[in-house]
Amino acid sequence: MTGWLAGARLAATTFTVLPLRPGPVDRAAAARAMSLAAAVGAALGAVLAGVLLALDAAGAPPLVAGAVTVALGALLTRGLHLDGLADTADALGSYRSGAAALDIMKKPDVGPFGVAALVLALLVQAAALAALPARPWTATLAAVVTATAAGRLAATWACRRGVPAARPDGLGALVAGTVGPVALAVATAAVVALAVAAVPGRPWQGPAAAVTAIAVALVLTRHVVHRVGGITGDVLGAAIEVSTTLTLLGLALD
Repeated sequence: MTGWLAGARLAATTFTVLPLRPGPVDRAAAARAMSLAAAVGAALGAVLAGVLLALDAAGAPPLVAGAVTVALGALLTRGLHLDGLADTADALGSYRSGAAALDIMKKPDVGPFGVAALVLALLVQAAALAALPARPWTATLAAVVTATAAGRLAATWACRRGVPAARPDGLGALVAGTVGPVALAVATAAVVALAVAAVPGRPWQGPAAAVTAIAVALVLTRHVVHRVGGITGDVLGAAIEVSTTLTLLGLALD
């Protein structure tokens, strides 16, 4: 139990701004933290859904409510996942491989591919969130929770056994290859179960949206691993944002 508590603290401090002491930071704690990533995402999603519903009840225009919710999500995650998306897009857009691509990821500036990826992701997220409050509040809650959980589940899958780290240090080296098949199965089943209630009258649409989004994020991760030799913290951030964005898009479709 102590080990899982350490993993939960590490997951919370990795995926949110909660000011918790992470406790032991080693491969064992990292494995538990990545296994619990979707649970942390679900908790974050519940907060964001509450804000979205409150703004809608207060009469805020739908797109404004969606944009504020997206902004709050970035604030509560320190913008790290968005930064990872931008860095990964710039590295892939450079058509470079190996160390040269990793160097681009490490640069503090954002290039044109990174800017385009950020604008597209934020726009789609805000627009999709804007469409959700027209549904019953329970469906809106389930949809936002599903999307944020599915985003973090993509990171869990990226950390499955057999996936290497691109560098010998950093977050990628700590978490790469740490998640086993049982943890993957449990986390995936939980997200799929959450997704069933996300679209009223179509219990299949939520699971289909989440599974499709995670699959796309995994294709992206595999491509990056081929290009740079493994995963990094930036790659995990990109997987999270891609999966979250596509899940929201799939859930917003009528």
